[in-house]
Amino acid sequence: MKRKQIFHWIPALVMMGVIFWFSSQPSYNLPNFNWADRLVKKGGHMVGYGVLGLAYWYGFGWRQEKRWLAWMLVILYALSDEYHQSFVPGRNASIWDVLVFDNLGGLIALWLAEFRLKRKRPGADA
Repeated sequence: MKRKQIFHWIPALVMMGVIFWFSSQPSYNLPNFNWADRLVKKGGHMVGYGVLGLAYWYGFGWRQEKRWLAWMLVILYALSDEYHQSFVPGRNASIWDVLVFDNLGGLIALWLAEFRLKRKRPGADA
């Protein structure tokens, strides 16, 4: 792997660190958004894992055949993160966070990026 290609993985590593940090926060350190609490926190899952999916695909050089691998890495990291959360005071692991929010965040972000890349590339199928 060339040096330039190695640097393409920095955004994914940073995003993984950010997600790990948020997951490491005990429940008593988390803000409460009153009536919007669930919406904000589940939306945060979708955005965080969407960005992670894009960072993985960027690491693969936006190669079309690697998009599904980027999505699979999102799911694997989400599973490991939920396991990690099970050890944090006041937090619990939720397979539903992985299957619904993390999964959808990754899928939607990768789909939107693919759509945008196809529109930008000359001669790409619409």
